[in-house]
Amino acid sequence: MSAVANSTTRKHEPRPTVPPGLVVVDKPAGMTSHDVVARVRKILGTRKVGHAGTLDPMATGVLVLGVERATKLLGHLALDSKGYLATIRLGAATTTDDAEGEVISESNAFHVTEPQVLRGIAKLTGDIDQVPSAVSAVKIAGERAYELVRAGKKVDLPARPVTVHRFDLLATRHEGTFTDLDVMVECSSGTYVRALARDLGSDLRVGGHLVALRRTRVGPFGLATARGLEQLEADPKLSLDMDAAVAAAFPRRDVNAEDALAVAHGQRLPAAGIFGTYGVFGPDGRVVALVNEQGGAARPVVVFAGL
Repeated sequence: MSAVANSTTRKHEPRPTVPPGLVVVDKPAGMTSHDVVARVRKILGTRKVGHAGTLDPMATGVLVLGVERATKLLGHLALDSKGYLATIRLGAATTTDDAEGEVISESNAFHVTEPQVLRGIAKLTGDIDQVPSAVSAVKIAGERAYELVRAGKKVDLPARPVTVHRFDLLATRHEGTFTDLDVMVECSSGTYVRALARDLGSDLRVGGHLVALRRTRVGPFGLATARGLEQLEADPKLSLDMDAAVAAAFPRRDVNAEDALAVAHGQRLPAAGIFGTYGVFGPDGRVVALVNEQGGAARPVVVFAGL
């Protein structure tokens, strides 16, 4: 009887307040990014959890989550570069450009040579115009492309500029008529690795799709920082608090108390010549805001102090 009572008491005990910050998760295969967010909300006991940079269910690896006020960082973190390890299968094209789709064409890719692959990879490296995969989260007239495809509608997405900083061939294997390529990709946000697989297969005239994808890095956050959901459940804590997260992800500017108060109230500061979005920290070492310099002034993009 007492054991039941104690159990009930513990069940209704209020959870401690969750501080703002980032949780870096090593996402398992088979879960959507939203599934991970839902699980972390339960683990941390707060609804205020969001993610930066969606990972497909088949993909694994680094998924950055913002908790409480740190959700305001996510839109800015998503603009950073990302790293992947992937396996591309030459010899078949699919409706989704990955292994989850239906095969729409097959060719014998056994005789594709490494020099041919390297030439194809070179064409897809650097600043390129990429057509996103039809089954993607890109919006068309307010609707996600994948929702239109599922509704049986034809989707024609325009090409958009992306940057592939690095596209390295690590290994080549033959599986029957297929040729599998293990690759490393470093790219700008918004780049679809499965579209790289599709376009490489198309260039080699054998078709191609993605069969494995592991994200190794989002901005400065890599697998060394990431924890599995079971680890997080056993030890529910942030990977980085708000101050550490901003210091890790953005350039830093330290200001005096007067300037910190001004920024906290949404006022501008004189420009410091720092490119892009950066963090402004007060004399106590706490982050006050993210700012961006325009027209000779540093203007607040997101204010954290006092929120």
